[in-house]
Amino acid sequence: MTEPRIGEPTYTTTASTLFGTRAPEIDEGGALPPLLDPDAEAVVDASDEPLVRVEHRRIRSLANYWHAGWATAIAQTWLRRSAFERLVSVADALPEAWGLAVFDAWRPLELQYELFVAAADHPGLMAEPSPDPATPPPHLTGGAVDLTLTFNGNPIAAGTGFDDTTTRAHTAHFESEPGPNRHIRRALFHTMAENGFVVFSEEWWHFEYGTRRWAAVKNETPFYGPAAPPGYSSGLNSKPTISRS
Repeated sequence: MTEPRIGEPTYTTTASTLFGTRAPEIDEGGALPPLLDPDAEAVVDASDEPLVRVEHRRIRSLANYWHAGWATAIAQTWLRRSAFERLVSVADALPEAWGLAVFDAWRPLELQYELFVAAADHPGLMAEPSPDPATPPPHLTGGAVDLTLTFNGNPIAAGTGFDDTTTRAHTAHFESEPGPNRHIRRALFHTMAENGFVVFSEEWWHFEYGTRRWAAVKNETPFYGPAAPPGYSSGLNSKPTISRS
């Protein structure tokens, strides 16, 4: 059996294939602001808000890690209720023919470790996940979502695919290069920001709400700690041992 690989499978179509040199018919929202990633404070008073399934007519759930065959991945897509409601607002505000595609959202700690071990050849791509409830990985909180825009149902690769390991994945990489890649990244950033999300400066597809990074960027207090959907475990009770053969 083939081992899963970071960045696969690829469900996206490049922006240049979909639009050529013409501007996508969606408001790009203007230049990106300076993208900061300040030090984040610990979660002290964690919310008990439940996670809900990501199900909406204008949001596709791609379940990339599950389809790729990662041992601890799950088939469903989950977010905190408030984060999901904000995502629905994003989707409903998009022009006709446009939508969202979610690569990944809530992620158990075991999968975070699995990816960290697999990313050993790409230093810095995956941070070693913390088992401390006060400093949880963003995806473990249910407040982080990896996604892109869709056009006529096609998930768009805006300059790179999901989990790209190069600097081209940095959100502002195309700011000095007019074209569909910059247009799509700007449009995604602004429509998510308008609904309260913040972007990770090194991954154009990664957005957060209620997390430690969100709080640091917004000068707020983080309120999402570790969480798990019904029937699943956060994985905080023990640190998995995952070998790489």
